[in-house]
Amino acid sequence: MKTTAKDLGYDDLPRLLTMMTGDEKHGPSATSTLDVLWVLYDRVLRVSPSTVDDPARDRFLLSKGHGPMAYYAVLAAKGFIPLDWLAGFGRFDSPLGHHPDRILVPGVEISSGSLGHGLPLGVGVALGLRAQGNTDSRVVVLVGDAELDEGTNHEAIAYAGSKGLDNLTVVVVDNQSATQGWPGGVASRFGVNGWLTDTVNGRDHKELEAALTTYAPHRPHVVVAVVEPKG
Repeated sequence: MKTTAKDLGYDDLPRLLTMMTGDEKHGPSATSTLDVLWVLYDRVLRVSPSTVDDPARDRFLLSKGHGPMAYYAVLAAKGFIPLDWLAGFGRFDSPLGHHPDRILVPGVEISSGSLGHGLPLGVGVALGLRAQGNTDSRVVVLVGDAELDEGTNHEAIAYAGSKGLDNLTVVVVDNQSATQGWPGGVASRFGVNGWLTDTVNGRDHKELEAALTTYAPHRPHVVVAVVEPKG
């Protein structure tokens, strides 16, 4: 029997995470995103299980799809997927793979996991919404700090800044895993291309909410969420 979430909160997430096994290699990738994901789905994004196909919904794109356990836990807690699915994580017959699949998992906007694709896709989605005259829906992309080494991201950052895509927000989860980095920190890479930038404590829900609900006309927005990985 499939069961769905009812009145589950942030304190239930550790229990939901323990239902998933077999991806220890990417455990830190999952836990470092947990607070950001919860704040987005609990306080920021205008999307719910009943509006996953609504053209007016906000779009969330998980570019950092190689560590999806926290994403699945939050989707389950918010009722997008049955709780029963979590125990089957990673099995050959489970919809919950080690990379999320937009065809199999309700609420997932893109299939992801190969680094460097989510931000360019997010730029395309933001452009598409603008072309359709949809100025209310927002596109939020979550990337990892090391993922920014991919050249496709540099092109996307420059393009979004030049086009003033103010319906685009990028969250960079900075768990100090990048091998190169940038002078002045991660936010500087976006700021030089005209982005509005914020750097916050990636575990502080109030800081995250305040940053993620800040916008500026004609400027895309980046929120750098600095975290120390758990586990």
